[in-house]
Amino acid sequence: MKLQNVAYSLIITALVVLLLIVAEPIIVPFVIAILIWFVVKKTRNLLDKIGFFRQYIPRWIKTLLASVFIFTVLFWAARILIYNIEILGESYDEYASNVEILAAEIRSLTGYDLKSEMAEFITSFEAGSYLEGIINSISGILGNMVMIIFYIIFILIEESLFERKLALIAADSDHPEGTKNTLAKIDKTMSRYIGLKSLIALCTATLGYVVFHFVGLEAPVFWAFLLFMFNFIPSVGPILASILPALFSLLQFGDFTGFLIIIIALTSISVLIGNFLEPRLMGNTLNISPLVAVLSLAVWGALWGITGMLLSVPITVALIIIFSQFPNTRSIAILLSEKGRV
Repeated sequence: MKLQNVAYSLIITALVVLLLIVAEPIIVPFVIAILIWFVVKKTRNLLDKIGFFRQYIPRWIKTLLASVFIFTVLFWAARILIYNIEILGESYDEYASNVEILAAEIRSLTGYDLKSEMAEFITSFEAGSYLEGIINSISGILGNMVMIIFYIIFILIEESLFERKLALIAADSDHPEGTKNTLAKIDKTMSRYIGLKSLIALCTATLGYVVFHFVGLEAPVFWAFLLFMFNFIPSVGPILASILPALFSLLQFGDFTGFLIIIIALTSISVLIGNFLEPRLMGNTLNISPLVAVLSLAVWGALWGITGMLLSVPITVALIIIFSQFPNTRSIAILLSEKGRV
């Protein structure tokens, strides 16, 4: 009987994975819509802290104001980002001549002549195609924005009704209080994670922009955007977001000065924020094992690419909370948690 249950579990898991891959064009915009809804909800809650808004402004107007604000920010951020990427693509060929200067500097420092190897690397790198791929990815998200907006509209319409439905479901379940607590915990944890992580990522990106502007790096907004987005990717995200602009500085300036400034500055920013600011703000909000965070990064990245990497932590945290509420899956939640307390 146990062997049969294992077989059923494997079949169900395989079907779920297949569904996640095949239905990616539908599921990913919906997940993004849910995340934006969390941000809208968090913004609305901030408006409620103002006495005038809390007493005199109806909830639907506060929701509308929060939605307009969030989408305005996203729209202008996307336009500025695409403009910076286009500048980066146009200026790339101009920096190819700096390869000889950089190779000469390396030769003077190490005694090795890497001119031919570096020239071959620059030729094969084809940054334009990579930048075009990034632009296409952003365009794809913007192309799905209509679907995302529709999702958000219906989520907002269903919000109050959904709360009543969940209350009825909880009342009919064997453990009504447990069901309510689970839903409330997921809502609180996700809202707190998205809000605080966005604030931390914004602080990192702002400081990074100052560094890029000081160095004179081309398209500083683009590199700051990478810092912001890659901060949502656990472990490897901040490292990649620091290395990429530093490597580009070698190509742009043809020396190691900008490279060293960017590496030292971004590393210092990551250490300060990661070791002091983030623990104080986040605390034990996530309760997820670092190893599990890296594994979830790999799994969701394999399924949905960069989008999956960005969504890996919120999805895993939600699964831990859900698994912890049921006896049959509580052991899984303990294994996935940071210290075994769920």
